[in-house]
Amino acid sequence: MGEDRLKKEIESLSPAERRELFSWLKEIVLEEQSGEKRMTIVFDGGSRGNPGVGYGSYAIILPGESPILTRLDFEGVLTNNQAEYKTLIEALKGAERLLKERGEDPKLWTLDVRGDSKLVINQVLGSWAARNERLAALRDEAKHLMTRFGRVTLTHHPRDESVKVLGH
Repeated sequence: MGEDRLKKEIESLSPAERRELFSWLKEIVLEEQSGEKRMTIVFDGGSRGNPGVGYGSYAIILPGESPILTRLDFEGVLTNNQAEYKTLIEALKGAERLLKERGEDPKLWTLDVRGDSKLVINQVLGSWAARNERLAALRDEAKHLMTRFGRVTLTHHPRDESVKVLGH
């Protein structure tokens, strides 16, 4: 993104959005200075029809690098919530694969996972029960994958944050 375009994008943000952006950038700079190994994942999934054709996308964001964006199409008929979980699972697998390809041990990394699905975030955190067996199995798979990293935080964010990062 060119400097002029970036400047216009920042100028178009509301004061609250600018504060949030500044806070996020400050966090990245402090992490780089501390030497902490930290990665952010932003994920979003859905289905056309609910249930219907499932899709998703995720971004892996490493400090000082451009986001790595991945788009997914799932086979079979899925609900929106199933597609959200499947996208999170693929994002976790992708993050682990990326670190291993770079010769890094995922256990030495902190993962900051962000998504706009309150259901997925709260079920994985344990704040909400997963009453549906299929969702419970997907939740368990996601939780298992998270154990492969040193530390994982999960944050729910508004839909427009996913759109900013993922483009949809």
